[in-house]
Amino acid sequence: MIKAGKRKKEFADPYTVTGAVTKGNIITKLSLLIMGLGNIAHRQIAKGLMFLVVEIGYIWFMIQSGIYNLSMFPSLGWREQEKVWNEKKSIYEYTAGDQSSLILLYGVATIYITLMFIVVWREAVKSSYKSEVLAKSGKHLNTFKEDFKSLFDQNLHKLLLAAPIMGVLIFTVLPLIYNISMAFTNYSKVNDHLVLFDWVGLANFAKILNMNDSIGKQFYSVLTWTITWAIFATALNYIFGMILAIVINRKETHFKGFWRFCFVLSIAVPQFVSLLIMRSMLQPTGIVNTLLLKYGLIDTALPFFSSATWARVTVIVINLWVGIPYTLLQVTGILQNIPGELYEAAKIDGANAVQIFFKITLPYMLFVMTPYLITQFTGNINNFNVIYLLSGGNPTPVDATAGKTDLLVTWLYKLTVDKNYYNLGAVIGIMTFIVLAIVALVTYRNTASYKDEEGFM
Repeated sequence: MIKAGKRKKEFADPYTVTGAVTKGNIITKLSLLIMGLGNIAHRQIAKGLMFLVVEIGYIWFMIQSGIYNLSMFPSLGWREQEKVWNEKKSIYEYTAGDQSSLILLYGVATIYITLMFIVVWREAVKSSYKSEVLAKSGKHLNTFKEDFKSLFDQNLHKLLLAAPIMGVLIFTVLPLIYNISMAFTNYSKVNDHLVLFDWVGLANFAKILNMNDSIGKQFYSVLTWTITWAIFATALNYIFGMILAIVINRKETHFKGFWRFCFVLSIAVPQFVSLLIMRSMLQPTGIVNTLLLKYGLIDTALPFFSSATWARVTVIVINLWVGIPYTLLQVTGILQNIPGELYEAAKIDGANAVQIFFKITLPYMLFVMTPYLITQFTGNINNFNVIYLLSGGNPTPVDATAGKTDLLVTWLYKLTVDKNYYNLGAVIGIMTFIVLAIVALVTYRNTASYKDEEGFM
């Protein structure tokens, strides 16, 4: 703890906003209101003007639309579109009313821009205070040219990370915050809240988690199936892919490359094409049922997608066809890198094939493939393609929004695109994230403890 405290103190930034307020001179303190003033006063004109331009731009934005956006944000609008008779033109004209979705978007964007401005403001104040301290101590103050050159040397990381970070903030974080905000509104077709809607707090979460509500019952059913699907899809893909790789990789197996080619060939075909073909083949009038009926093997068509049990087993089995080739390639590469001396030593010690597999092969593969398995598990939870293109989530009970094979992600799609329940879709998105976060955290901890116990380096 002492070492950690010393390290923290040693690398602490000496130029802080608090220091600027308590120890800075009048110019530095004025920099709290006029960004870049301290830099300009110490002849860092270009840097100071850049901060000042940012402040002017923010003030202009707030005057033009930001203040209005924030004032409308608590209510999300109330003016409805009206139809007014125009006597001169002898026609009805429509007056534009408020649109809550746009007000929500603009409000979130304004708050987001304000937070980004605060970050820049802090940097401006710290920069002014730093200029003052360096000037008082007689140290060199970098010119704009020197600061620019540093971006290609000691500050190269800032230059390279600037664009990706801005991209993530604008195209990932901002839309994510906007979608999360929808979960706290009544934005849906229920009671005609598609144009004007209001804040409802945690009511949507209470509805989703309520076992006595029809939506709540469907949520727990879909959640249970999602976890079950992810476990079976991940485990079976790994087990059968591993067995297939071991069999092909044996010394006794001839034409190894040919057998790998046969199984990996399915990867060359676009996944959606394979899934749509499978869906067509397994219909009541598809080729599978037609051939079985023709040769008298069955009396009625098999309910591949009309029975809940059949549909769930079908999507799991077909997912094996799609996923096993990837596992085959992964495991093949690992098997070829396990030192042969380990197997020779185990055989000399009298170990049989089963003992060699569980003591050498399996632990080595699990150690290497754990990140891949975690990724595959989370990918299966969000495996939209296989479910939607194959079964469409069916069979779907009457008056239900979710089918028996729907995952959380496909249910989310149906709630938003098909049913226009945007608020509930946002809640489902948040719940999906929570499930993935818990799974990833638990898996990470178990993996870390496993590595510590086995002593892997």
